[in-house]
Amino acid sequence: MKFLYCILFLFFLQVNFAQEVVNFYFDNNKFELNKTEAAKFQKWISENTTSKILSITGSTDEVGTSGFNDTLSQKRVSHVFSQIKGNVNIRPDFKSISLGEKGATSKIKAENRKVIIHYLLEKDLAKENEILGIKEEILVEKVDTIKGDTLENQFKNAKVGDKIIIDTIIFFIASDQITPNSNFALGQLLGVLKNNDLLKIEIQGHICCNPLSKDKKSLKLSVKRAKKIYDFLVENGIEMHRLKYKGFGSSKPIYIIPEANREQERLNRRVEILILEN
Repeated sequence: MKFLYCILFLFFLQVNFAQEVVNFYFDNNKFELNKTEAAKFQKWISENTTSKILSITGSTDEVGTSGFNDTLSQKRVSHVFSQIKGNVNIRPDFKSISLGEKGATSKIKAENRKVIIHYLLEKDLAKENEILGIKEEILVEKVDTIKGDTLENQFKNAKVGDKIIIDTIIFFIASDQITPNSNFALGQLLGVLKNNDLLKIEIQGHICCNPLSKDKKSLKLSVKRAKKIYDFLVENGIEMHRLKYKGFGSSKPIYIIPEANREQERLNRRVEILILEN
């Protein structure tokens, strides 16, 4: 249960030279801070406008279902992020981590209902890369994809066996729910299929960040995400015989896991469209 948290803890332990950490605690089943913690949080914000956020991690106690706790910790992260955004600097590869009850490491339940912020002080920003141990990116798998200025152009240039990456279809953390800002990309994909009756595809889901390529939970989530897109297309008139879906978990990363930055995570956490017939 606490394995993922241990991995994250070890990761931060490796790079925590000159990193700062602050915790904010929540009441039971709440995702907004109470008055005392909110005042503490606002004071921290006012004192850290020149600092830089590295990550925000949310966790819960072990009371309730794991699904409820996953959602609750995600809401806690979102609440804190909404207060910080625009007031404190944030790294472009900032990590938003929702652990749910997997982050429950204390026997005292109240100590597990929290959000943890890792950040750098202004005085340490000059040696930011050194502190974080940022190394040159290493490409571990070449993905044969078709590139173009629009999704339509990418499909026009594609042949059977090619893969097209759609990195603008985004899912909520640890969820198969698609974010509202993905609607444009979904609409483009739907339009391409409606304009080409011969086109048949396989929707492939990939997950980032989890070093266990055979992890069943990771694999299951990638399948559910691929099916979510499949369901959207079917519900909007695309025949089922033209569509397949499959999930690979984190077994086919573009970049070595754990990734070096947020961009590598984004490219690993992707949807690919395999052209079956066109």
